[in-house]
Amino acid sequence: MAKINIGDPQLNFELPGVDGIKHNIKNIQKIKVVIFSCNHCPYAQAWEDRIIKLQSEFSKHIQVIMISSNDAKQFPDDSFQEMVKRSKEKQFNFPYLYDESQEIATLYGAERTPEVFVFDASGILKYHGTIDDNYENESEVEKSFLKEAIENIINEKNPNPSITEPIGCTIKWKN
Repeated sequence: MAKINIGDPQLNFELPGVDGIKHNIKNIQKIKVVIFSCNHCPYAQAWEDRIIKLQSEFSKHIQVIMISSNDAKQFPDDSFQEMVKRSKEKQFNFPYLYDESQEIATLYGAERTPEVFVFDASGILKYHGTIDDNYENESEVEKSFLKEAIENIINEKNPNPSITEPIGCTIKWKN
């Protein structure tokens, strides 16, 4: 389970991005959608296009920040170089950051890829969990948990539910 709870302040971090820039979460004044993800996980891959759409649709209000914390020695497809390639191939419209030390995933208590933490503009955790209820088929989604959480936060309401079970691969921890 996450080490931060609904209502807790964001845990600040600065990580290198595939764009060659170090990104610091405390410099973002919008709703922050922090997603622990990776290149190789089929769940993470299945949701990438939906994440890109959400960033486009809500760009005025949100900033998606995708973080890969997987051990690249175990999974070379998750190396920084492969992250750069994946970001270009998929045309990510958000920062894709590398948590090589796994410190940020540990601080957040993240366990899955993808696993979402949404903070309001003031940095308070409002939603934690999954993206929607059907990673396999976007057209069969019945509950868009992340999108609904974003809409609620934009409208200054608390997401309901505020917690869902993250669905995906486990983060690949260093030995």
